[in-house]
Amino acid sequence: MTNPTLALQIQTLPDGPGVYQYYDKEGKILYVGKAKNLKKRVSSYFNKIHDTAKTNVLVKKIITIKHIVVPTETDALLLENNLIKTLQPRYNVLLRDDKSYPWLCIKKEPFSRIFATRRMVKDGSEYFGPYTNFKTVHTILDLIKELYPLRTCNYDLSKSNIDSGKFKLCLEYHIGNCKGPCEGFETLEHYQKQVNAIREILKGNFKESMKDFKRLMTSYAQDMKYEEAQKIKEKIEILENYQSRSTIVNPKITNIDVFSIVSDESSAFVNFLQISHGSIIRSHTMEIKKKLEETDEELLELAIIELRERFQLLSKEVIVPFEVDLGEQIKITVPQLGDKKQILDLSIRNAKFYRIEQLKQLQIVDPDRHTNRIMAQMKSDLRLPVEPRHIECFDNSNIQGTNPVAACVVFKDGKASKKDYRHFNVKTVVGPDDFASMEEIVFRRYKRLLDENEPLPNLIIIDGGKGQLSSALKSIDALGLRGKIAIIGIAKRLEELFYPGDSVPLYLDKKSETLKVIQQLRNEAHRFGITFHRDKRSKSALNSSIENIPGIGEKTMLTLIQHFKSVKRLKLAAEKEIADVIGVSKAKKITDFYKTQK
Repeated sequence: MTNPTLALQIQTLPDGPGVYQYYDKEGKILYVGKAKNLKKRVSSYFNKIHDTAKTNVLVKKIITIKHIVVPTETDALLLENNLIKTLQPRYNVLLRDDKSYPWLCIKKEPFSRIFATRRMVKDGSEYFGPYTNFKTVHTILDLIKELYPLRTCNYDLSKSNIDSGKFKLCLEYHIGNCKGPCEGFETLEHYQKQVNAIREILKGNFKESMKDFKRLMTSYAQDMKYEEAQKIKEKIEILENYQSRSTIVNPKITNIDVFSIVSDESSAFVNFLQISHGSIIRSHTMEIKKKLEETDEELLELAIIELRERFQLLSKEVIVPFEVDLGEQIKITVPQLGDKKQILDLSIRNAKFYRIEQLKQLQIVDPDRHTNRIMAQMKSDLRLPVEPRHIECFDNSNIQGTNPVAACVVFKDGKASKKDYRHFNVKTVVGPDDFASMEEIVFRRYKRLLDENEPLPNLIIIDGGKGQLSSALKSIDALGLRGKIAIIGIAKRLEELFYPGDSVPLYLDKKSETLKVIQQLRNEAHRFGITFHRDKRSKSALNSSIENIPGIGEKTMLTLIQHFKSVKRLKLAAEKEIADVIGVSKAKKITDFYKTQK
């Protein structure tokens, strides 16, 4: 691939489902496609020569890739369908017949009919879907029919028509598929109860209906109608797996614009979704560079005005995550739940993905700028006098007082510098005293750095609360380093940061990059310390059993332990068994040794 910008765009695409759009150098749309995995699918266009000349020509023309992330593959399929019809890209098959996916309709009428349709009529009827799988539609209709006897005729079953005896019972009644509301054999109230149950099924709320399904299945089984029971079981399984509704196509939401914002210290990312006739027809994300301490409210207002003007949006309602002022002509909706909240969440998701991609691209193109941004952020968040380019983190590891050890890990420019990691055996402390251990290792670490004239860190992090921090401070004071190195303690449970002389801890935003770097340091110190502690414990356990056997080295003993799994089993083993593993002469030495121990 010759275009480095394109390569960068592909490198930072998300791995989830979505729809991708290819644009040429004039900004004209070339192609719309769906993907289960956006990164894999888009990459496949550029890493091979295609069989058709048309595809190779398309690939050469691509300059920009845009994408919209969605929750599921089904949503990607529906969104692709909408965008092809709306944008009519040059390299896509034209969907001019306007054949749409089927919906399930609950007709607004007395004794409502329920049927599949491709056409939506705005007469107050309810529509559920759309469904991308026709098998699902038929299965649901069959299951409804099986569970709830509903009418299939299209008579106007008004009270006056029924009372006047206008209609006669049909075959459906006689074979048990309908309870005969046309002749007044079923009340409207009873019929509508069934319709309400079906409505819940279509929304994906099966609990009550499941009881009915299982009751029906059990009754078939009791009557030894096992084939019928199995059919109901299969239908229940399909119903449990079906996706009730799509966020992407929703007839309840029409001609509305959705805006969301995700921001960090230096930038804000605003996503916009345009919804027309119940379908998403456009998605766009823009980045705004912050100049002052602008609030999300101010930035979103500016972005909405700019985007409405740019795309000539005329909708009278906008969906936003919080209240904004756009004048009296536009209705502002801040949804808390339901369909509109779902579509707002989708917009927020796209804004977040866009931000992550921009940061990844920045990291690849300009790693120094990425590092500088994080360092500046840490300096500000932790109230430090200088950027923490060199950080050291300490952790104690002792289990029930055995083999007390400690670890010091080092991060330079926000990344682990493993060659600078250090392990410490605690020498002067007897028993499990974490505070005294911390005091000893901090003193030893910085006494050595001072003696060897090595550079000191900008920040020391102590894994522990106030007690651990106070112990470390004693050593810092003893070495005359107070005020020269910033030092903080991090308590494990609530991620509280303690500062010397300050009784109130600092809490960082759980999503902040500063906290992530600190957590990374703490976890790395813990991992490094525990590994060293385990090695030491294993070695001391092994040494205790092998140090007194003359002529047997550590390697031989390890081979035996791996074979016999424990020293106890080795003691009980016959000389021939041991000889099979390490030879006759060594086996004799071991058995003779254990005989003298008895």
